[in-house]
Amino acid sequence: MKRQQSGFTLIELIMVIVILGILAAFALPRFANLGGDARAATLQGVAASMKSASAIVHSAWLAKNGVDGSGDPLTAIELEGASVAVDGLGYPTVAGILAAAQVSSTEFDTATTPGVVIANGAADGANCRVTYTAASATTATPPVVTPPQVAVLTSGC
Repeated sequence: MKRQQSGFTLIELIMVIVILGILAAFALPRFANLGGDARAATLQGVAASMKSASAIVHSAWLAKNGVDGSGDPLTAIELEGASVAVDGLGYPTVAGILAAAQVSSTEFDTATTPGVVIANGAADGANCRVTYTAASATTATPPVVTPPQVAVLTSGC
């Protein structure tokens, strides 16, 4: 007496696995934007580097009381072999922060707008960037100093 077959044959299982593999190969790039995530993470790292470098430069400026050896106001701080331009408040200038944070123009677009670092290969550079705003002070007595600000936009990465 013959028994009735129950279940799937090996060929049917292999065909289902192949079809699922093909569907996954086409669907994965739509759901996983790994390049954009990598650019966004890199920009977060650049922002943290800018914040740290700004604090280190300001600390060095404060340690020297804002003057060089001859008593003149400091206009630059030497940081790891790089000369970092500082403003009158002791924070890196917009041009100086790139040297302080060691942001390379080969890895990022730094030439378009001063103080703005755009990730190379970004789909939308206006929304995939780090913006450094230099420190400012009020004219009140005593002046109120606003430290530099670092803003990150990653929606267009």
